[in-house]
Amino acid sequence: MSRAKILILILTISTVIIERAECKKESESPQYTVVHSESDFEVRFYRESAWMTAPSDDISFEKATKKGFHRLFQYTEGANLNFSRLPITYPILTSIVPEAGPLHSSAYFVKLYLPTEFEADPPLPLPELNLQPDWWRSRCIAVREFSGFARDSNIVKEAEKLALSLSKSEWANSTSAESGYAYSIAQYSSHFKIFSRVNEVWVDVGGSELNGCRSSLVAAY
Repeated sequence: MSRAKILILILTISTVIIERAECKKESESPQYTVVHSESDFEVRFYRESAWMTAPSDDISFEKATKKGFHRLFQYTEGANLNFSRLPITYPILTSIVPEAGPLHSSAYFVKLYLPTEFEADPPLPLPELNLQPDWWRSRCIAVREFSGFARDSNIVKEAEKLALSLSKSEWANSTSAESGYAYSIAQYSSHFKIFSRVNEVWVDVGGSELNGCRSSLVAAY
């Protein structure tokens, strides 16, 4: 294949990704209600939802997210047993388990939220993609927003900032290990977007029902 044809192919694929990833007005995202808000974090109640997950054995957050999203993107483009094309949703979520990967590195699980119409019975991914459906029960999540690109060099610092904020609030000692993940990074912006990027750190906190999203301080009464 000539260089010109390769360049055209790359530009075509890039255009499709940009158009689909940036159509947020038409995209779905997991539904939630804010139950507590402070200047540097908030606690949300997320309803039940379904995700498609790409496990990764990469030792880099950035590489794991990039490769995982590529597999998930193929799935949405029809690489499934139904040959169905699914709309792109947001955020792209990378969940992290410290010291669970190769050589005691972190393990990463890249997730894509499944639209409501596919929630109950999502198309099965092609086996070679190594994807797994993941159904979430309703849950309470503490969230901290940060800008710029999510990198290997800054995600731990952002997670530590959220942990510090929680430790100084009524939500101290309210974190939950039920999901099995230490924290997750949610990315809402296309990789091609340079400015005004939106990312979040997610940490599970106690409670699985709307009236169960209670801090340890409230729970003590």
